[in-house]
Amino acid sequence: MTDAQWRDEPTNFDQHGKLPRESEVPSSVLGSLNITAAASDPELLDLPWHLRLEDWPSEYLAALPRGISRHVVRFAHLGDSVIAIKETGEHVARHEYHMLRKLQRLDVPCVEPVAVITGRRTAEGVALDPVLVTRHLKFSLPYRALFSQMLRKDTLTRLIDAQALLLVRLHLIGFYWGDVSLSNTLFRRDAGAFAAYLVDAETGELYPDLSSGQREYDLEIARVNIAGELMDLLEGGLIDGEVDPVATSELIMDAYRRLWAELTDQESFELGERWRVGARIRRLNELGFDVEEYAIKTNPEGSTIQLQPKVVDAGHHQRRLLRLTGLDAQENQARRLLNDIDTYRADNNPDLDEEISAHSWVRHVFEPIVRSIPRELSGKLEPAEVVHEVLEHRWYISEKLDRNVPLAESVQSYLDTVLRHRRDEAALIITADDDTMKLLEGGVLNDAEDNAAEEYPDQEQPHRIR
Repeated sequence: MTDAQWRDEPTNFDQHGKLPRESEVPSSVLGSLNITAAASDPELLDLPWHLRLEDWPSEYLAALPRGISRHVVRFAHLGDSVIAIKETGEHVARHEYHMLRKLQRLDVPCVEPVAVITGRRTAEGVALDPVLVTRHLKFSLPYRALFSQMLRKDTLTRLIDAQALLLVRLHLIGFYWGDVSLSNTLFRRDAGAFAAYLVDAETGELYPDLSSGQREYDLEIARVNIAGELMDLLEGGLIDGEVDPVATSELIMDAYRRLWAELTDQESFELGERWRVGARIRRLNELGFDVEEYAIKTNPEGSTIQLQPKVVDAGHHQRRLLRLTGLDAQENQARRLLNDIDTYRADNNPDLDEEISAHSWVRHVFEPIVRSIPRELSGKLEPAEVVHEVLEHRWYISEKLDRNVPLAESVQSYLDTVLRHRRDEAALIITADDDTMKLLEGGVLNDAEDNAAEEYPDQEQPHRIR
């Protein structure tokens, strides 16, 4: 048996995205406790690491809905934030910690790694499992906690679409997941759709490129796991009884392949059809990707051009919104807000500079809406999602009443009829009693958003009210 130095994971430093452990993770030692962390969080020392996670006192815990996991997982308070703590093996914890750090550097949506803690022992000296600590993603929920009574079919489709987009983004940078599932993903609302974030990277690896076989195997794992998760939801009465779990799980394969083809396929066309270059770019932008470079080749006769994106990058609308306004939002949120900014400019002063008009929109639309949210409702949704929903609500009630509803009236109507009935989607930071934990773990959360969604469905039309 070889003397493998697995404690220095990752060891293949030539592999894409990997760095020597010694250059990136400072270590501090308190007695037999070893904390390997990316940043200084002295509050970590105040937590009861001498106890098994399942025995932690309630005053340390934050009651948040948890997904299904093969490991013991707890949410705990750390200063002003909430962390997720997972008991696992040392090799697995260190590997996942490194993977999450690499993915963060590559700008992939994933949870933030905080620390790996080893050398845990009880007061009697009994060794305890090491833990991986990650930062809880604010405003995110596991898929089982998204709806309390019934997961509607269209919502289910949006979850799978978000999962497919995340998988495409991971594959584009050479990440093989190895355990794709809804349970290993967190979801945040993104202007009527969902944005997916990787949570569990313990089986993942980074490569310079993925073969088609590796991508297809990841896709097959996703199909099988999602089918099993949907069967579990069906058994629990959380999805419509008419939903076919196997057929629905196969939607991720169709969504993934359509997106992958749009991003990577070559396209040939006549020289007289060069307008199709712009059309391809617009389609990629609508999918949330930027195009840095194209490879264009003509044949010897000069009759056709072959076109293929060389570098694609997610976040086209996010970057434009950030550049114009300084607002940092999800991709679909940014696209919806940019639509409203463009309409605001056209309605008020079409000749005004784009950046000046955008800042005027922030002062006269975005900020008044955010300031109108009472303190007790401020944790319901993040500000960009609230503004998006207010604008959609304004369009809806203006159509219904057949008149131009002022912004202030629209905000008040939204607060009274929609937002007050939502559950808090920021970190639900409360001291967890046993009943609350059971309620959250079972996914039975008080939520009126199904009714609100039926009454105020998402609209794709541009905002027409000013």
